[in-house]
Order: sequence, then C-alpha cells, then structure tokens
Amino acid sequence: MNFDSSKALQRATGRAKSDVANKLVSMFLHEVSRKTCLAGGLAVSDTRYRETVVESFGHRCLYCDRELEHDRAAVEHLEGMNRFRAGLHIPGNVAMACRRCNAEKRRDDQNPVLSLAQSGWESFLSHDGTLCPDGCKTCAYWSAHFQDIETRAQMMRTARDKIFRFQEPFRRFTEWSTNARPAIQKNVERLYRDCQNFATVEIEKLTSELNFDFEKLANNRSTGK
Repeated sequence: MNFDSSKALQRATGRAKSDVANKLVSMFLHEVSRKTCLAGGLAVSDTRYRETVVESFGHRCLYCDRELEHDRAAVEHLEGMNRFRAGLHIPGNVAMACRRCNAEKRRDDQNPVLSLAQSGWESFLSHDGTLCPDGCKTCAYWSAHFQDIETRAQMMRTARDKIFRFQEPFRRFTEWSTNARPAIQKNVERLYRDCQNFATVEIEKLTSELNFDFEKLANNRSTGK
C-alpha cells in the first residue's frame, strides 16, 4: 500500500493555521521578488529569461531530464519559496520541473537544516544512495529513476552542472538573494509566528461569538442520538 488515508486525514486536520501562515509567507516572498526584479531590470516573465530557460533545459525537467507534459509540469524554484529556504521568484532561481521531482524536492526544502548541501536543489541532487541512512525516501525516489548506481550518480552530476551553467548569467540576482537571505528569513519567521498567533486568537474569539447550541450536540452524543 503506497497511500495511507488515515495519515492524510490526520495531517489535514492539524495544518489549517499553518496553511494561512504559509500563504502570507509566500505573498511576502513574492513582493520581495517583485522589488528585486524591478531593481535588477529583469523579471522571470521577460522573454529573454524564458528563452534562456528553454535553451538550458529544453522542455524537460531540470532534475530528472524527463520530457515535460502539460498536466505534469511545475514551475520550480531551485531555492524553495518557503520559510526555511526563503527562495525568491527571480532570474536564476526559476525553471521548470516535472511534478514528481517538484514534490519530492519538498522533503529537502522543508528541512530547517540541510546536511547534504547548502541549497535545497543541490541537496535534492545529492541523494545518490551513498550519503543518507537506510530508509531515505528521496534516495529511494532516485533509485527508482536510475537503478544503476553509477548511472544515477552521473545523471545527478550532469543535472547539477547544467543548473550551475544556467545560473551563471544571473549571478547578480542569485548572489544578492543569498546575501539577503538571513534578513529575509528573520522577517519570514516573524511573519509566520505572528500570523499563527493572530489566527489562533481571532478564530477563538469569532467562534465564541457564534450563537450555536453546542450543548445540544453534546447531549445528543451522550444519549446516542
């Protein structure tokens, strides 16, 4: 069995406030990205940038090199746009990936501390089966893609080299983002915590104002009705 409905329901029940906080974090990072692109004179939507992405990777996943399909492609942020990686939607950090790689990379992106590399995308491409303890799900993902260990290592090296070459023309953006990351992360963490606290207080306040007969529901439970 590959899917556990019980665990999925458990996760969904407990993440409501986090979803709201993460949305605000995304909005904040997009606003920083907008100002960064404006200052740098180049946006991800510009023709020049989009053409560079296609020239670098074709219409293929930048990680596993599989051909992209309309319903199986995702805009990929090499340094994830979340509270842990604080990546931006700027030139040099945005390309296209297949949905499977995009989803799998989140395991590294959601780790507060990376052990295999400095960045989320490099960490993702370091799970060659030799560096992690047994049971690593990301290593298993890559092993399923490339069963031969030498082929797997070569494909990962090729992907890393291709990404480094792709980023080279946009180094001013990626280096600026790296230098600004500590300050961005500090504000992101503050925004995340403030949002969760606000949501907790306001939801409790508004819920208490509802004129619902919860006592009747509790009584029906005790009588089995």
